[in-house]
Amino acid sequence: MKKYKTEQIKNIGIVSHARAGKTSLTESLLFSAGHTSRLGKVDDGTTTTDYLPAETARNVTISTALAPVEWKDYKINLIDTPGYSDFAGEVKAALRVSDNMLLVVCAVSGIQVRTEILWDYAEELNKPRMIFVNKLDRENADFETVVDALKEKFGNKIVPLWVPIGAEDQFYGVVDIVNNKAYDFREGMKEIPVPDEVKDQVELHKAHLTESVAECNDELLMKYLEGEELTQEEIMGGLKTAIKEACLFPVFCGAAYKNYGAELLLNTFAEIVPTADEFEHETDKDSALVFKTIVDPFVGRLNFIKVMAGSLKAGQPIYNSTKEKEEKISNFMIMRGKTSETTDELFAGDIAAVSKLQSTGTGDTLCYKNNPVVLEGIEFPEPVLQFAVVSKNRGDEDKVAAAINKILDEDLSLRYFKDPDTKESIIVGMGDLHLEIIQEKIKGANNLEIETKTPKVPYKETLKNNVRAQGKHKKQSGGAGQYGDVWITLEPNYEEMFTFKENVFGGAVPKNYFPAVEKGILEAMESGVLAGYPVINIKATLVDGSYHPVDSNEMSFKMAGILAFRNAMAKANSVLLEPIMDVAVTVPEAFMGDIMGDMNSRRGKIMGMEAVGKNQVIKAKVPLAEMYTYAINLKAMTQGRGTFTMDFTEYEEVPPKVSDDIKKAYEAEQN
Repeated sequence: MKKYKTEQIKNIGIVSHARAGKTSLTESLLFSAGHTSRLGKVDDGTTTTDYLPAETARNVTISTALAPVEWKDYKINLIDTPGYSDFAGEVKAALRVSDNMLLVVCAVSGIQVRTEILWDYAEELNKPRMIFVNKLDRENADFETVVDALKEKFGNKIVPLWVPIGAEDQFYGVVDIVNNKAYDFREGMKEIPVPDEVKDQVELHKAHLTESVAECNDELLMKYLEGEELTQEEIMGGLKTAIKEACLFPVFCGAAYKNYGAELLLNTFAEIVPTADEFEHETDKDSALVFKTIVDPFVGRLNFIKVMAGSLKAGQPIYNSTKEKEEKISNFMIMRGKTSETTDELFAGDIAAVSKLQSTGTGDTLCYKNNPVVLEGIEFPEPVLQFAVVSKNRGDEDKVAAAINKILDEDLSLRYFKDPDTKESIIVGMGDLHLEIIQEKIKGANNLEIETKTPKVPYKETLKNNVRAQGKHKKQSGGAGQYGDVWITLEPNYEEMFTFKENVFGGAVPKNYFPAVEKGILEAMESGVLAGYPVINIKATLVDGSYHPVDSNEMSFKMAGILAFRNAMAKANSVLLEPIMDVAVTVPEAFMGDIMGDMNSRRGKIMGMEAVGKNQVIKAKVPLAEMYTYAINLKAMTQGRGTFTMDFTEYEEVPPKVSDDIKKAYEAEQN
């Protein structure tokens, strides 16, 4: 592949709700540009950008893939992204480096949940947007209905540039409104006269286009309001500027599965999509942002980068300014799906992969050490669905942990940690499909079998009243014996997890044994008497005891401390505590009633509500025990429109009925 300068590079992130056909469209564009010899099909697992085993098995995109197209002296970097919300992190990373967004919408299904979410995200970034209405050859496909819905949802700046000819299984071509040309796609892209049956429709959309372009340009608006007709050159020039400034959003249409519309779309990209040099750079220093990392079984670690300013050359030392480490790039790999070509230089705006970097990961900045800069990273969504991970084969625990940690390098929307209270290994993902695929990756790459289950709740125990008890450890078995005798008091301590005091008179217990008693109490606190959970919020005071001048030692007093604590807790009014989470649920207003009702059913307390943009945020305090499956339930309740965050806030007493169930389960487990 030849080298392309910044003014020749166009970056387009292709996004959609799942199954709208964005991967088929990407494949169609690659085929029309001559980069593939046959048109791959998603259902056959033969597309260029869906090449991972999990993708071909499910016929869905789970990982962002590059598909550069060379067309009319331009390099158009297409970035095919996943459609399922479980892989929203991939989409966010792709849009961070995409100058333009192409939103694919199904002509049958119309606007879907992810359609709205992706639009809102692009709106936050003020990203130029285009829309491709796909699957016009399907039964019940209706272009005008979809366009009307798009205008109603996203505003009157939605402007069709093409009008379809024919409908459903009779769809065969389009009219290019700007150039007033019609094309029949059944024989490639054959130019034909504009059919009479669509002329009125074309004129209607042409009028809307002219008005919309004029409204985005003061000079053209004055001319338009004075009744003068805008020339085709003025419309085209105004259209290009309006697209770049996200003032107008063009709509195209076709049927990607039949390769209807791809060649014309490439021509349109070359003609009106802004190039990388038309956007303001974040810096003037030679630099690149790492936006994706994969670990390839053959090539090894690959970092995908976009040059944000200047240029980068292979063979020179490169500096990771984020981690303050030096690296070396041997060459740049121009990836097209899983195939690649190499080049030794990249210019601002271009996208490639580099291999064998030692310290570099997603979100890092690469630059030159003598002119360093740190670019803004990538904001990944927080994962919300937790499972405990258990190895099926005893002894594989360390191998499983190593396998997951390797995946963490690739997937920054995944979390993995060891719960210090329950001792379980916890994995946290974006949804059930996300975690299912992680499980398959672990098995496929490492031949390791794992199971996932609902995590244990890290309950705690405490007491509600003051209590006094003795602990005596006495052991005689020939030679030196063991003797330790203590009296302690326990009382609630709501300010701290644990405090230890001594209030011993007359040397009943020598001072040098005080730490041993404290150590024994701390050890005993790891397992309470109600259900074996750790004890917290305790003030322990050593008040009396006795010792033996020969047989007493630190171990004896540690054991006495353990016995005293257990005896005290057995007599105390002990209760179970559960972790309470601060939960913030963001949903459209229409779902508020359902969400609040569901929160009440989860023993939650609604703390307040506030409007944020077009949505409502419901704030509540909810027991963690009720939240482990909430990500799945929320998706079902809101058709995927709801999101939530969750943070630990405090421990509260478990209600009696729930407490009884926990204790019964513990007793059954012990027996």
